[in-house]
Amino acid sequence: MTIGIIERYYDYLPVTDKTPMLSLGEGNTPLVYAEHLSDALSAHVYLKLEGLNPTGSFKDRGMVMAVAKAKENGADAVICASTGNTSASAAAYAAKAGLNCFVVIPHGYVAAGKLAQAVLYGAKIIPIEGNFDQALEMVKVLGEHYSVEIVNSINPYRLEGQKTAAYEIIEKFGHSPHIVALPVGNAGNISAYWLGFKEAHEHQLCQSVPKMWGFQAEGAAAIVRNRKISNPETFATAIRIGDPASWKLAVKAREESGGIINDVTDDEIREAYYVLAEKEGVFCEPASAAAIAGLYKQAKVGEIPKDSTIVAILTGNGLKDPDSAMQKNSEPFKPIQATEEELVKNIFEVEV
Repeated sequence: MTIGIIERYYDYLPVTDKTPMLSLGEGNTPLVYAEHLSDALSAHVYLKLEGLNPTGSFKDRGMVMAVAKAKENGADAVICASTGNTSASAAAYAAKAGLNCFVVIPHGYVAAGKLAQAVLYGAKIIPIEGNFDQALEMVKVLGEHYSVEIVNSINPYRLEGQKTAAYEIIEKFGHSPHIVALPVGNAGNISAYWLGFKEAHEHQLCQSVPKMWGFQAEGAAAIVRNRKISNPETFATAIRIGDPASWKLAVKAREESGGIINDVTDDEIREAYYVLAEKEGVFCEPASAAAIAGLYKQAKVGEIPKDSTIVAILTGNGLKDPDSAMQKNSEPFKPIQATEEELVKNIFEVEV
């Protein structure tokens, strides 16, 4: 039987005997050694495959906590603003808990795979003519005046659940890595990992803590530029956020860990996205690849210590955004005649 994170990390989470042991089997995701990346960066690089959570993203760790606590507190409904992954996760756990779910999304900016999940799980989808930041502001207003529980990362239980990934990394290694690299959108995840590593250190589960390296998309790099971006744009839609909700916590994580928050271009993200698939056999969504793009960028300026241990957090599954994957083909597929001659010709590029 699979044990979810609430039961597994009960002693480290803000739960009570009244908290439902809600679970879809989240957590315990693989930590895979990346041979190609390790050689390229002269380091030991591991990939934390958070896309193998139940709804295909890291959001499940935090959402199970947020929804369980909402259920414990007597809520009938949850609500979130989302660029996709949050909506899928909220809808799934709400369904499991028997709660209604309302999702506010920026129209035209949510990948099909993510939207399909929320629809099938039974959430009510409300598209707005605006971006994620505007959607979140509307959700905050509703949360203040109506009986719905907000389950975005402004909900503190979200970060509590997400911090469990740090505990898992320590369990796998027996210690902390030197660096943890991850994409930064709404900035909750970098904040949650840092919370987890700090707590694990306090509980004497590790003797040191890693540097937190966060990477934003250049067109949505509010923290890097130290200003809100009113019209964020990026190929990596999951981190297309111009006013991160956990901004201050992310800066605190950077400062306390001696880490960085940098930006990467869409071209750098796209290149890393292809490298992961072609060289490591890992299909992640574009936003996840921002972590790898960032590592390449830091390597170019000599910032990666030789033989250091690095964990890159791949936050979502590639099937979340199939349209981005298909952009790799410059021309549509064309069928050939079903003959041996045509097949040999097309595979080996020789006449038979």
